[in-house]
Amino acid sequence: MLERRRYRSEASHKTAIETGVVRMTDVTEQPAHWLLAEMGKRVLRPGGKELTLELLDALDAGPADDVVEFAPGVGFTAERVLERTPQSYTAIELDRDAAADLERRFDGPNREIVVGNAANTELDDGVADVVYGEAMLTMHPDDGKASIVEEAHRLLRSGGRYGVHELALEPNDLDDETKATIRRDLAAATKVNARPQTSSEWISLLEDAGFDVVWKATAPMHLLRPRRVLDDEGLVGAVRFGVNVLTHPGARRRVRDLRRAFTAHERHMNAIALIAEKP
Repeated sequence: MLERRRYRSEASHKTAIETGVVRMTDVTEQPAHWLLAEMGKRVLRPGGKELTLELLDALDAGPADDVVEFAPGVGFTAERVLERTPQSYTAIELDRDAAADLERRFDGPNREIVVGNAANTELDDGVADVVYGEAMLTMHPDDGKASIVEEAHRLLRSGGRYGVHELALEPNDLDDETKATIRRDLAAATKVNARPQTSSEWISLLEDAGFDVVWKATAPMHLLRPRRVLDDEGLVGAVRFGVNVLTHPGARRRVRDLRRAFTAHERHMNAIALIAEKP
């Protein structure tokens, strides 16, 4: 079993996901993923729900596995993993409010929510069979990406699986000037230092940390396209998200800017999911 410290909060906030009530803050500089979550969007992964579910099927976490998730955010993937009844589940979440909400929603035997940094979890070596994180490595600089991947490697037992679902650039030989332009535009729109990499660069990142990449899947990066929103959120969720965005002018401007940035670079972006094993 995992050795870990438990975070509990007296906070009683409910997310827009559950209540339909938007807790608006100043959206001007708010990171895009939290803005979209406040608008009621549950699926915040570049490849959408479909690629997340493909990744989980390939990771195949089950009752014999100790699982660690990095940056679960609003908990969409956590909910699906817990349906697979792993032996234990530990979430590493930096945002205290998100951690409090996850603790309230997913409290139960052998389930832990830790407020902490994925690059330095303070968990023991070799405590997990499965580690995964989605849409979080992209938001870190190159040295931050490496630190998180190395931490995943440290946490896993021999034969353990590490799954990632991130934003990728294409083709693999994309020139540096185009990469820089895409990263600059994404950072401006998302309000985080988004630094996606090519497929070969993502694979090299994992291999450099000592992993063997054993599985790969890709999907279009259509996060805010109406069809993808409907597929990911369902009819009720898609309508709620649309109404929330339309009735909050600041959020509407931010979502418009996000769509513009995604559309401008669509031919050079996709979503990638990888599974790597620790020898």
